[in-house]
Amino acid sequence: MTKLAFLLGILFIGSVHAESICTDRRCLAQMLINKEHFSQPQYENCTLLIKVPFIEYQTLDVDTKNLRLNSRLVASIEWLDPGLAWDTSVYQFDQVILPVNTIWTPELHVTNGITTDMQQGSDDLVVFSNGTVKHSVIINAAVDCEINLFNYPFAEDECPVAIQSFSAGDCGTSLHMGDVKMIDGSHGDWQTDFAILKKQRDDRNYIMVGLSIKYSNPFITLLLPTILIVLADIVSFALPLKGGERNSFKITLVLSFTMFLSILNDELPGDGQCSPIIRTHFCVCLVLLVLSMLVSMLLTRVAKDGLFDLCSFFQSSPQREKENSKEIKDEETRADISVVQLEVSEDTLMLRKMVKFLEALQTNRQTETEYERIADRGDKIFSCFYFIVASSYVTAMTCVMVKYKCKVNHFDFWY
Repeated sequence: MTKLAFLLGILFIGSVHAESICTDRRCLAQMLINKEHFSQPQYENCTLLIKVPFIEYQTLDVDTKNLRLNSRLVASIEWLDPGLAWDTSVYQFDQVILPVNTIWTPELHVTNGITTDMQQGSDDLVVFSNGTVKHSVIINAAVDCEINLFNYPFAEDECPVAIQSFSAGDCGTSLHMGDVKMIDGSHGDWQTDFAILKKQRDDRNYIMVGLSIKYSNPFITLLLPTILIVLADIVSFALPLKGGERNSFKITLVLSFTMFLSILNDELPGDGQCSPIIRTHFCVCLVLLVLSMLVSMLLTRVAKDGLFDLCSFFQSSPQREKENSKEIKDEETRADISVVQLEVSEDTLMLRKMVKFLEALQTNRQTETEYERIADRGDKIFSCFYFIVASSYVTAMTCVMVKYKCKVNHFDFWY
């Protein structure tokens, strides 16, 4: 029994000694984990420098309706934590891998972001023998950006994505930014033209993102239909006034235009500092179409009843009935007189009636011809005026959409 106890004691002492001299990477990692450094490294100036040597920027989506830029950033970060350094004469390794949740890691967020979600790039990080820690983080942010949509669908603008870390007075962290690389620049109707790292002050770093609309889709779905509808309205003056075909066609154009107006309202935001001028364009086009429709209806009435007979439309009903009854009485009196005149033959009376009928018919035709001539002249004058006004307006509005620039302050979130 004494020998057995002696041997067991030797084995126990040997195992403890073996554990104390364990120098592989896992033992090194466990030694660093046991330190439980969950707080920020503290220096005399109370500020830790965080290096961000590389950022990968990607535009996920541009919400045109709510003026928001959804971005994804993958940032490589480095910092120095002397408490995680080790003696390379004992542990002969220059670097080791630790679980990310076992030590302190800095937090980055977007200053002008409505929502910022930072995730760890991986579950592990690398620690070097001098205490340098290297890691990567993924930041998903929705940035509230007052995108200049004045020139929509030819709009282009720049939107800042401001990056910062925790800082409270003289304590906290400071960032030293490196390079930015943009990937996957095309998303929906928007194109990301560039992503450049800039700064306003030493503590204000931001990525300036250049955005532009790929105008082919909104031009085809919104702007081009307005031009074609106005052009069709101009050409519709070739239709005759009589028959109602022109008026029906113009009403169809107005109804079609209101459908595109509804699409525009769903696509673009409300009024803002630089609200889209295409809203004004749609409003003016709608006014032109309605004006053309009303004038066409008015000229149709003129071609039938004459310009001066339009006043009879506003005449009271009792007055019109009184005049009609008076005409009927006059006709009955004339008929009675014709009956009394027995000496006139029946053929002569019939001939006189035929003559009066033909004279009345010829008079009506001459009157209608005169009415049509007046309406046709007014129609030609208005069609020329409408063509000049519509063409000039479309040309001027297109130039304004392409060339005019509206200024927006994108840095009002800094004060």
